[in-house]
Amino acid sequence: MNIINILVPDLPESVSDATIAKWHKKRGDIVYCDENIVDLETDKIMLEISSPCNGILNIISENEGAIVKSNQIIGNITKSNNIEKKKIDTTIKENITSINQIKIPNKNKYINITSNKYSKSHLTPSARRFAKINNIDQYSIAPRKLNAIFRKQDIEKNITKNYDSNNILSNSSNEYRVKMTRLRQKIAERLLETKNNTAMLTTFNEVNMESIISFRQKYNEAFEQKYNVRIGFMSFFVKAVVEALKAFPEINATIDKTDIIFYKNFNISIAVSTPRGLITPVLKDADKMSMADIEKKIKEFSIKSLNNKIKLEELIGGQFTITNGGIFGSLMSTPIINPPQSAILGMHAIKERPMAVNGKIKILPMMYLALSYDHRLIDGKESVSFLNTIKNILEDFNRILINI
Repeated sequence: MNIINILVPDLPESVSDATIAKWHKKRGDIVYCDENIVDLETDKIMLEISSPCNGILNIISENEGAIVKSNQIIGNITKSNNIEKKKIDTTIKENITSINQIKIPNKNKYINITSNKYSKSHLTPSARRFAKINNIDQYSIAPRKLNAIFRKQDIEKNITKNYDSNNILSNSSNEYRVKMTRLRQKIAERLLETKNNTAMLTTFNEVNMESIISFRQKYNEAFEQKYNVRIGFMSFFVKAVVEALKAFPEINATIDKTDIIFYKNFNISIAVSTPRGLITPVLKDADKMSMADIEKKIKEFSIKSLNNKIKLEELIGGQFTITNGGIFGSLMSTPIINPPQSAILGMHAIKERPMAVNGKIKILPMMYLALSYDHRLIDGKESVSFLNTIKNILEDFNRILINI
């Protein structure tokens, strides 16, 4: 009998341990080589552990919620050479006749799939996020009627004891308790660290986005045809931030006890919202990236983050963060520094507002900008000038071409 151990992978130095988030198989189940069998949660990312072979899951030695270390044995598999991985019949896709029926291959028969795993319930974004955080299978939420929409509160009202006991800690008619994810715990820890260990101050400005909007409208179609990605606002902001950091090196720096560490490269963290919380993947050497490179990388980060595929090395090494609360409708906010960085730029919603231009009132698409910074390192003059530089570049993007 060939027994293969299931091991926790090598965790990076910055990650001391992990929590077993979910076993996708139970003892005695058939498992296939490279099939995801268990998810581990660290304070930064989710890790998937795949089966090293075909066989039977023999032992689960660490249950969901257990804290585990690098290379720890969490179970084993009885290897079998007699198990062949099943092939999914791709003809199923071709035989879908409607949203709630599917044709059984080789038979003149249709089955209703409205409430099974082939159909997708119509969940609002907040409902999808709530379901994912609490390990609730979206496909188990069957719509009462075609095109029914489920909101977060609809799911909350129907929480029962059947949900994962490791996540739902208590349940009554008036309340329920959900265990914080490792990522949410880390976010809370870092926010408190920023509050207690930095002299954070925020300065505000506003930018006329008319030039950028016109630029996108003029070139977006040609840009998308050439690079297979749409041109968004973020690439403009990344370019503007890099130029501003070159002019104000103390903002691309950090405090280490009684020393100041200045960075020669430009690694820009981009805040990305995920169902588990906010993460900040990094655009490495952003000064060497084209706008197409930036947009492609941001799109890649977004897709990976939603599918818990982001890698740890993609989350480390950032020196300055850009966050965009405007996509959620925020008009103005005070972003919190992402330690050990010294500053963060907050983008907000673009709103048409009456503005005085050369003695006349014009309606312009305006965005508030917020720069939070560590006042121990960055003085008010530098912070205001830095934000003004970003504003000037965005209002006249040609400045980058002639380096002024």
